[in-house]
Amino acid sequence: MNVQRQDVEFSSRGTICRAWLYRPETPAATPSPCIVMAHGLGGTRDAGLDPYARKFAGAGYMVLLFDYRHFGASDGEPRQLMSIGRQLEDWASAIAHARGLPGVDPAKIALWGSSFSGGHVIVAAARDGKVAAVSSQGPMMDGLAAALNIVRYAGIGTMLRFTGAGLLDQVRALLGLSPVYVPLIAPPGQFAAMSSHDSDSGYRTITPPGWRNQMTARVALQLATYRPIADAGRLPCPTLILVCTKDSVAPPGAAVATARKAGSRAELKEYDIGHFEIYTGAGFERSSSDQLAFFNRVLLNRS
Repeated sequence: MNVQRQDVEFSSRGTICRAWLYRPETPAATPSPCIVMAHGLGGTRDAGLDPYARKFAGAGYMVLLFDYRHFGASDGEPRQLMSIGRQLEDWASAIAHARGLPGVDPAKIALWGSSFSGGHVIVAAARDGKVAAVSSQGPMMDGLAAALNIVRYAGIGTMLRFTGAGLLDQVRALLGLSPVYVPLIAPPGQFAAMSSHDSDSGYRTITPPGWRNQMTARVALQLATYRPIADAGRLPCPTLILVCTKDSVAPPGAAVATARKAGSRAELKEYDIGHFEIYTGAGFERSSSDQLAFFNRVLLNRS
């Protein structure tokens, strides 16, 4: 099925977020489910997510793929501001926008997240209370586990440097000064938020030209206390959690524990691949097919 993609925008707390809206070329006779999507840490809508959106839209779904405020095509200053709270506000705004789109069934809104946004969709769904389905791939479900993982592969010095940069960034923000930035990715042995053995090479397989390898450092002060797993018991809908068992960035044990905590609402699938392999090649084909089958079953009652 051919897919149409158009530029759309919506307001999140007074700032414009820009998105791509995908729809089947031939409109459905009845209102369609809509899958809302956004990227993980420091990512933008054009960093490896278009193939997922096109696959879902090609199967008959509406898809809203957006950039967070401060990133990509969306407005917001300073640029590259990494704020967990603001990103969750953007999710709430995107969900509300999707519910009001012509041709969308407002009772069949699904959320799709990956990596850092794989945790966001758990929190966003629990807060919203009316989301119909959630798919979370390679998710960051426990910030404390993620912080300890950085210590494990990069050393305590890296985490102390990250935290120190975060403190300086927060103080400068309170004083109205320019941000302190840190790299998102770097090869092993170099300083960045992610410098595991496959972070630099893996992330760059999906980054578009002009992608900015930086974010504000203040997120270091929020990371350890951000635990989407705590909201697993409040999920209002069927949830698919896809775990990369060789994940070097988002601890897979926390994702498995989240699925267990969600109980009968969650379905768990495990892939013997690394964090970034799920976006391309065989990893993409398998994960996207599993997610499409899940959405078909949950949203359209198709076996």
